[in-house]
Amino acid sequence: MAFWVILLCTLIALLLSGLYLLGAFRRQRADEPPLDKGTIPWLGYALDFRKDSSEFLKKMQRKHGDIFTVLIGGYYFTFVMDPFCFGAIVKESRSKLDFRTFASKLVLQVFGYKPIKANHSIIHASSMKHLMGDGLTVMTQATMENFQKLMFFNLSSGEEKRVWQEDSLFHYCYNIVFRAGYLALFGTEPHRGADNKEEANEQDRIHSNQLFYEFRKYDRLFPRLAYAVLPPKDKIEAERLKRLFWSMLSVKNCGQKNNISGWISDQDQLLAENGVPEYMRDRFMFMLLWASQGNTGPTAFWLLLYLMKHPEALKAVKGEVDKVSRENGQEAKPGSPPINITRDMLNQTPILDSALEETLRMVAAPILVRAVLQDTSLKTSSGTEYTLRKGDRVALFPHISVQMNPEIHPEPHEFKYDRFVNPDGTKKDFYKNGKRLKHFNMPWGAGVSICPGRFFAAAEIKLFVFLMLSHYDLELVNREEEIPAIDTSRWGFGTMQPVRDVRFRYRLRF
Repeated sequence: MAFWVILLCTLIALLLSGLYLLGAFRRQRADEPPLDKGTIPWLGYALDFRKDSSEFLKKMQRKHGDIFTVLIGGYYFTFVMDPFCFGAIVKESRSKLDFRTFASKLVLQVFGYKPIKANHSIIHASSMKHLMGDGLTVMTQATMENFQKLMFFNLSSGEEKRVWQEDSLFHYCYNIVFRAGYLALFGTEPHRGADNKEEANEQDRIHSNQLFYEFRKYDRLFPRLAYAVLPPKDKIEAERLKRLFWSMLSVKNCGQKNNISGWISDQDQLLAENGVPEYMRDRFMFMLLWASQGNTGPTAFWLLLYLMKHPEALKAVKGEVDKVSRENGQEAKPGSPPINITRDMLNQTPILDSALEETLRMVAAPILVRAVLQDTSLKTSSGTEYTLRKGDRVALFPHISVQMNPEIHPEPHEFKYDRFVNPDGTKKDFYKNGKRLKHFNMPWGAGVSICPGRFFAAAEIKLFVFLMLSHYDLELVNREEEIPAIDTSRWGFGTMQPVRDVRFRYRLRF
C-alpha cells in the first residue's frame, strides 16, 4: 500500500511541477502589469508572435495598454510601449536588467559562438577605436575604394555606354553594399606590384560575390533559425552554411589578406589573449560579418526605392550630393575618374541624413530585450508604478511605440525625406503630449546594447547612395510600382526586407 501512495504522490508532484513550468500557476500581483498567458500552456502566444510580431503587439496594446506581460514559449515578456519609460530601462544597471543573457543564447544558436565575459567590452572598445572618430575616417576611405572597385571597374573599358541597364533593386543594393563592406573589414587579395593589382581586384570581385551568394542563403534561414523552428532539411542546410562561413572567414584565411581592418584584427587578438580557441574565433568572425553587413544593403534598397518613388525627394538629395561634390572639387564628368567621397563630405549632407533617418524610421524594427535579474520598479509617464518580476524579460519594440506613432510622427506611413531636418539644416526635436522625447527613433537600439557600428553602417549606406546619385540616372522600370510589403517573419531582427524585388534601371549621367 505504501508503495502506491509514494507512487501517487510522486506522480502528483511531477504533474504539479510540470504545470508550474508550463505557467499554469502564474498570477498577476497587485503591483505588476496586466498578465496575458494565452490559451496554450507554455507556448502561450508564441505562434501569434512568430507569425506577425507587430500585429500581435498592436492587438495586445489595444487590449491592455502601454505595458503588459505575455507568455511566449515558456518565457514571460513584459512589453513596454510607453517611450517615456525607455530611458529608465536602457540605463538600468546590469545587476537588474541584463541584455547579455538573451544575446548570448541567440549568438550561440545562430552563429555557434559562445561569448566570453569580456566580449562586450572588447567589441565596444574596438568599435570606438575603429568605427568612430579618426578610425571611421580610415574605414570610410577603405569602403570608398572598394565601392569603386565593384561599381566602376569597367567604366574605362568602353563597354559601359550611356544606355539604360536593368537590374533587381534589392539584389543590386544588397550585393554591392555587402561586398564593399566585407572587403573593407575583412581585407583584400594580396598582390605584388601594380601589374598584378587588377588581377587581385578581379579575385576580390569574384570571391566577394560568391560569399554574398552563400550569405543570402543563410540570411533567408536566419529568422526561423533564431526562433528554433527550422524544419530538418533547412536545419541541415543551416549547419552546412555555418561550417562554410567558419572556414571562409577563419582566422587563418583572414591572416592571409591585405588591408584587413583594425576592427577585425584587434578583436581577434584580444580574444586570443583571453584564451578563446581559434575554432571559436572563426565563429566570432561569422558573427561580425552578419552584424556588420546584414542590414546595410537592405536599408540602401529602401532608401533608393523611396527616393525613386518621390521625385521631389530624389531631386533634393541629388542636388545636395552634387553641391557637396562641387564644393569639394569632386565632380563626376565624362572621362574623369569616379569621385572620391571623404568622411568630411559625408558630414555635409543634412538632407541625405534626414532621408536615411526617415527610411530607418519606416523599416528598421529591432526588438530590445533585457533579462530581469531582480525585481525592478518602473514608473510610467502617467505616474503608475509597476514591478518587473525577477526571471522575466522586458522588451521594447520602438517601431510601433515611437517610429510609427502618429502622435510623434504625423502621417507615419508617408515617406517625408525632410522629416528630421529643419530648413537651416539643424536636427528637429520631437514631442508626445507636449513633452520632448529623447527616444523618437531607435533603429540602432539604445543604451549599453546600442549598435557599436552604427556610424560605420550609416557611412557605408551614404557612400553607396552618394555614388549612385552622382554617377547614374535612376528610375523604376514601372513608374507606377507599388512599394512592396515587408516580410513579417523578420520583425525584431533589424531592417525589414521586402516580400518581392523591384526592377529598376540606371545609366551614366555623363
